[in-house]
Amino acid sequence: MPIRQMKESSEQHLVIKSHLQNTMNTVQRPPKTAQNGKGPPQAHEPHNNTKQPHNQATSPPSKNRGRRRGRGGKKSDQLDVCMRPSSRPCTVAHKPVNQASCGMEMGFPTSSKSLNFAPRPGYGQVGTKCIVKANHFFAQLPDKDLNQYDVTITPEVASRTVNRAIIAELVRLYKESDLGTRLPAYDGRKSLYTAGELPFAWKEFVVKLVDEEDGINGPKREREYKVVIKFVARANMHHLGQFLAGKRADAPQEALQILDIVLRELSSKRYCPIGRSFFSPDIRAPQRLGDGLELWCGFYQSIRPTQMGLSLNIDMASAAFIEPLPVIEFVAQLLGKDVLSRPLSDSDRVKIKKALRGVKVEVTHRGNVRRKYRVSGLTSQPTRELVFPVDDNSTMKSVVEYFQEMYSFTIQHTHLPCLQVGNQKKANYLPMEACKIVEGQRYTKRLNERQITALLKVTCQRPRDRENDILQMVQHNAYDQDPYAKEFGIKISEKLASVEARILPAPWLKYHETGKEKDCLPQVGQWNMMNKKMINGMTVSRWACINFSRSVQESVARGFCNELAQMCQVSGMEFNPEPVIPIYTARPEQVEKALKHVYHASMKTKGKELELLLAILPDNNGSLYGDLKRICETDLGLISQCCLTKHVFKISKQYLANVALKINVKMGGRNTVLLDAISCRIPLVSDIPTIIFGADVTHPENGEDSSPSIAAVVASQDWPEVTKYAGLVCAQAHRQELIQDLYKTWHDPVRGTVSGGMIRDLLISFRKATGQKPLRIIFYRDGVSEGQFYQVLLYELDAIRKACASLEPNYQPLVTFIVVQKRHHTRLFAHNHRDRSSTDKSGNILPGTVVDSKICHPSEFDFYLCSHAGIQGTSRPAHYHVLWDENNFTADGIQSLTNNLCYTYARCTRSVSVVPPAYYAHLAAFRARFYLEPEMQDNNSSTGAGSGQAKGGGTKAAGESGVRPLPALKENVKRVMFYC
Repeated sequence: MPIRQMKESSEQHLVIKSHLQNTMNTVQRPPKTAQNGKGPPQAHEPHNNTKQPHNQATSPPSKNRGRRRGRGGKKSDQLDVCMRPSSRPCTVAHKPVNQASCGMEMGFPTSSKSLNFAPRPGYGQVGTKCIVKANHFFAQLPDKDLNQYDVTITPEVASRTVNRAIIAELVRLYKESDLGTRLPAYDGRKSLYTAGELPFAWKEFVVKLVDEEDGINGPKREREYKVVIKFVARANMHHLGQFLAGKRADAPQEALQILDIVLRELSSKRYCPIGRSFFSPDIRAPQRLGDGLELWCGFYQSIRPTQMGLSLNIDMASAAFIEPLPVIEFVAQLLGKDVLSRPLSDSDRVKIKKALRGVKVEVTHRGNVRRKYRVSGLTSQPTRELVFPVDDNSTMKSVVEYFQEMYSFTIQHTHLPCLQVGNQKKANYLPMEACKIVEGQRYTKRLNERQITALLKVTCQRPRDRENDILQMVQHNAYDQDPYAKEFGIKISEKLASVEARILPAPWLKYHETGKEKDCLPQVGQWNMMNKKMINGMTVSRWACINFSRSVQESVARGFCNELAQMCQVSGMEFNPEPVIPIYTARPEQVEKALKHVYHASMKTKGKELELLLAILPDNNGSLYGDLKRICETDLGLISQCCLTKHVFKISKQYLANVALKINVKMGGRNTVLLDAISCRIPLVSDIPTIIFGADVTHPENGEDSSPSIAAVVASQDWPEVTKYAGLVCAQAHRQELIQDLYKTWHDPVRGTVSGGMIRDLLISFRKATGQKPLRIIFYRDGVSEGQFYQVLLYELDAIRKACASLEPNYQPLVTFIVVQKRHHTRLFAHNHRDRSSTDKSGNILPGTVVDSKICHPSEFDFYLCSHAGIQGTSRPAHYHVLWDENNFTADGIQSLTNNLCYTYARCTRSVSVVPPAYYAHLAAFRARFYLEPEMQDNNSSTGAGSGQAKGGGTKAAGESGVRPLPALKENVKRVMFYC
């Protein structure tokens, strides 16, 4: 279904005023003048716009990491209260602390053109060296000139498929003559590319295209198009070669784009292209998913610049497609019932309309004429009641009569509604039984649980099987026989790239001294809680339980609660075995009434508030879970732990142990900490107070074209342990990737201009929790695609700077900004699948495997890290890209820190695949979707949410963007890891 494109808000467009020309950092890592001395990139320059000389005190040139920074300026009243430094056992006094002057006063680059990402500081050396294989295939750089031509087709065509057909016909007619035997590649829109010049700089062609949909033997419509081809530019292949060799920092996007289009050209003709992937029912037989959907297999393909040169990244892909069924059969599958004899209910009509709107169908009642239409709606009346005017005199005729007289087609199932095709002003009626769904239409809405289960059965491949499928796909595509690759002189290897890797050691974990095992060294990314006690077990004295499940008897619920209380005690918590009131049974539809009853009933006993609420939920509970979390966290201020019925009946020790871990961190405790953290041995974390942020933005599902996006930011609240994270959430404009509420100001009638935002609030809470102000910031940002790197860095690093400066004029801690990516297609495989010592139980590479060479960026600071042990399927390594680094991390420093943090995830005793602060931000953003008001969720309304967690209000910024604020988290909730 087509999705309405949102207009970019004015907030997305940054004011670009270049103040300084950054020197280009390339192969070797020079002193960081561009980053440390000039400050971060700034999106807006509020104070002065004059170019500052290099020798001014506000932007001193950087010589080394230990340089002094200006510390003048009067402290604000706010900082006297919350940001005054204090002593801490781990503070190292012999190293000078760096504090730069206020970022808003500094002349750092505001344009992406004057901004270079952090260069690679060298390669990591820590860990056991090994060889892995990657699904990257070496692509030999062409030695031919690549030329770009502009294409104008008149009349204008919206469909890429039709555009391609027009150009294919033009090439067929004129290749040997006017095109000088050149075989061009075409992007389906406005650009045409050739290897070598065409014999002209400008030429007009006339192309006639036959409409094949108008029948096989009958008359066919012929359309005439005027095509103008005009020379635009020549791609700089020398520039590309320099970039791949690491001698230039700026990627030649035009040349890379041309090569990508050339290698996609043949596949675009053979298969169904969707994004960067190609699908076909011929690659592997489609598998039914149910409800009229089927799974198509395909492959992903992308040309990438790497240290080994150009690389073609190939991976297996799969997607849900609508089955090309007769519409009546599709409807029967969708509803799960016989529709030929029974009338449809109103809810049935709504479901059919939602499923078929935007879907292409072809008519089957006209013999060989298979005209295609896009469904726009469904009639509210059955076919037998539908009439329409057939002439200007408003002579009415029924749909049944029309099809009988016009096509000799008798409509059998007149009780069914008709499909509406065309636009609203002039909608045509098509009987369901006269239509078939056109093949090759991707299903973009959310799959249900049954469909997801069926999909995973097909797509969950062991590493060896996936590797073999990728190799077979490469051989099947036969790039050496590809006429376009030949034309452009591109040669693709058929062998997976062999890459040097290292396996980083697992960190030692510290547990409580009273346990039999006081510390632990995880094995293959796993450990357990046997003989261990939480390092900071919390006390739960006042708790209650609500049972929303009909099938769970009170005695069963009581037994489960007893077992859970015992597990919490064994794990190191103090947990009262008795609830403050008897277990309360309630119906799911009365969730709010039940929660408030238990809340107030508990208050009456000794007048103290509940510390924890346990809730037993049905396995299929609809909106109950979300409603419960919304009411508890934004209305009552209750910490809650939900348990499904199936786990209550089947009480497993492992399940109870994991729930105990979650309860402890929700209550404000710690389960374990890194031994190196409490021993103050983590480089660039333990030396000075360091805060680690995680940030993510989640967007609405496809098809929801007005719901807000939800941003979440979490930050560590303990130092030197860096284990506990507080989180804040806000809503922002639909599909807005930049986090709007990192820093904001608004006017207060009494106080004047007031500063706020999520970064500022979390810095203040860090100070309150630790007694220290952070002097170093490590910021892990999830969910950013490569095309958004510059924009996100410019905007969000500027917001971090402004938030710091608002607390104290000269307060500017050093920042390292790292993007975390999971949605990529690089996979790493063991060099020898038979060698059990090089794989985990699932056949995947070992946890801790890191790659920073060959398949990584030619000059920038990135690496792939597989920090987790596989369970099933093929592990996906996380890709970390250090965009900005004022802390001068070494490759080993940031890789080891990131890997070690993956062992501190609070919800299980396994290392996780993404660094925990980024993981927690994702969980918090996902949780906040439940805070949208229920009617807004149903209507997908843009007034469903906004910012509201930053203290002091957030409503102004939210209101300006037309997005309603989220209900505020209660203070006791936002201080703990409520999202776990």
